[in-house]
Amino acid sequence: MEVYVPLLLFILFLFCFIAQLYFLIVNHKRLAGYKPNEDMPQGHVPVSVIISARNEYENLKENIPVIMAQDHPDFEVVVVNDCSYDESDMLLLEYEKQYPKLKVVTITEHDRFKTGKKFALTLGIKAAKNENLLFTDADCQPASPHWISRMTANLTGSTHIVLGYSPYKKGKGFLNTFIRFETVKTAINYLSAALGGDPYMGIGRNLCYTKTLFFKNKGFASHMHVMSGDDDLFVNQNATSDNTAIEIHPDAHTWSDAKNRFGAYYRQKRRHMGVGKLYQNKHRRFLSLDAISGFLFYVLLLLCIALNFVPWVALGLFVFRLGFQFWIYNSVFKKLRCADMVWYLPLLDIFYYFYLNIFGLIGTFTKTRQWK
Repeated sequence: MEVYVPLLLFILFLFCFIAQLYFLIVNHKRLAGYKPNEDMPQGHVPVSVIISARNEYENLKENIPVIMAQDHPDFEVVVVNDCSYDESDMLLLEYEKQYPKLKVVTITEHDRFKTGKKFALTLGIKAAKNENLLFTDADCQPASPHWISRMTANLTGSTHIVLGYSPYKKGKGFLNTFIRFETVKTAINYLSAALGGDPYMGIGRNLCYTKTLFFKNKGFASHMHVMSGDDDLFVNQNATSDNTAIEIHPDAHTWSDAKNRFGAYYRQKRRHMGVGKLYQNKHRRFLSLDAISGFLFYVLLLLCIALNFVPWVALGLFVFRLGFQFWIYNSVFKKLRCADMVWYLPLLDIFYYFYLNIFGLIGTFTKTRQWK
């Protein structure tokens, strides 16, 4: 009996080890081997950039001029001012006079009807004059003047969705480092899945799709009752292997500042995690296997060492997996402009899998009632 329990734990540890290798070699390696197109796009399709903003005066002031300076011959920017009370309306009125390509849609607060981001985006989509829609947030800034051109160049043939990447700026402290790491790990998962022909999510900070696809599938109607999910739930329900592409060229990134307080970060992630339970079942199983096997891998590693049951074998498997992580992530992190974090991989990876399981449980049992 004394050997039986440690043996079972070690067998479970082996299963988690194999599962983690599967995600690394079969899934994540796709992104490591992917090479974005370095050539500048030649064709330029008409595009409507859509931004929903609530009390984003400072961000709008900083980022709208940058977006309006995009090097693209045919675009407009639709900003939906969603019930702001921080002088955003005055700023947008001034910008509307200054930039002919800027269109402002204003939503006013109603005593009985509380709007959300999906309602605001729907109004923005209806107001957009172009078929091709590019979404970002008020606090995001394009990495280059070619952001619009590179993202929308992928909308050819049967492609109706383009998944972009939106990293956070490097700052001080562990929280900033972890937020950046969590963001790139999330990107590795959804971008690799898309390359494998099974896209399951995108991020609203850098996402492109067509107006035809939106209205053909009734927009956000099936999940309008959920505050979050305007990006990932829409992609989860409408993306296929045939209609989805990715764009990770550094010129196509959008950058924003990470939360600098844990409380603000907690509220943000609680909103996001709450929509995971509405993903398609196959995607929920896929993501759950990664989260649980990663978490148990570290827990069981510590138990094997504590119980002194083949500890050197367990440590050897840990080092073997870590070596694969360095090999694959070193290439991916360079592509996604966060190469500095690869050296913190052993520590950050442990925190990442504990975070996934804790916030996953919180998201399962909580309901978000506001989007901002």
